[in-house]
Amino acid sequence: MSERVEALPAQGTSSGSDSAGISWRDFLELTKPRVVAMMILTSVIGMLLATPGVPGWQVLLYGNLGIALLAGAAAVVNHVVDQKIDTVMARTRKRPVATGKISPPDALMFATVLAGSGMVVLVWQVNALTAWLTLASLVGYAGVYTLFLKRMTPQNIVIGGLAGAMPPLLGWTAVTGQIEGHGLLLVLIIFAWTPPHFWALAIHRKEEYAKAGIPMLPVTHGNKYTELHILLYTLMLLAVSLLPFVTGMSGLIYLVGALALGLRFLQYAVRLLRGDDRRVALNTFKYSITYLMALFVVLLVDHFVFF
Repeated sequence: MSERVEALPAQGTSSGSDSAGISWRDFLELTKPRVVAMMILTSVIGMLLATPGVPGWQVLLYGNLGIALLAGAAAVVNHVVDQKIDTVMARTRKRPVATGKISPPDALMFATVLAGSGMVVLVWQVNALTAWLTLASLVGYAGVYTLFLKRMTPQNIVIGGLAGAMPPLLGWTAVTGQIEGHGLLLVLIIFAWTPPHFWALAIHRKEEYAKAGIPMLPVTHGNKYTELHILLYTLMLLAVSLLPFVTGMSGLIYLVGALALGLRFLQYAVRLLRGDDRRVALNTFKYSITYLMALFVVLLVDHFVFF
């Protein structure tokens, strides 16, 4: 049985009583702290992999602070742009902008402050390359993906996934000051991981995406077509995940871990294709998060064992 979703009326501005009830937690929610935390974890791993030893505390602190501020700004813009969409989706309709608790102008001002602060921190304390790459990621996610791709094409996640795949490279450039092949390889792993990760969630939330008018692949092409593509992208991810070992970036510890994690992901994808079950889709989505975190942790362990 599909989940019943009711639309809430979007409000352009907050009322006086709403304004009085706004707390710092509402502004924190605008930044999508869980998503940002996941990005910062991959950024930290990029920093640690960029050098044989441990980077200085300054780059670890200021680099991740600047990246987090800009990522938070992008999330705030996403809340504003998706205000109407958020009101018809159960998991998003209680967001502060969707309910009118925080007005779009106030949210955009908050995003501007976050983005400006992040740029100052990165340019002043880290390096200009990292600052501009991070800003480009913000524009890619909040502008190109959220404003255009998300509403235009069922390949929105594939094309727009590059912006979300950037954090490990940002961590890498924060340490080295330059773009290098192994840093780009980390981006490629997340880029290949993004479609099966989000399409599994899209199958589970298919009715909501359809009601919101978002052309996610299950909405436009059906579940079976999407499940086949989840399987194909999972196979691609498995191959891509072995490249750190093939290129000499990692050793046997990572190879064994990547194979075990990747084959488990593949098992979920096969089960989903065979069963077309929303519960399996949700479990696949959840495992994909575990997969990415575990893969990067194994890569990090391998790095420090063999450096």
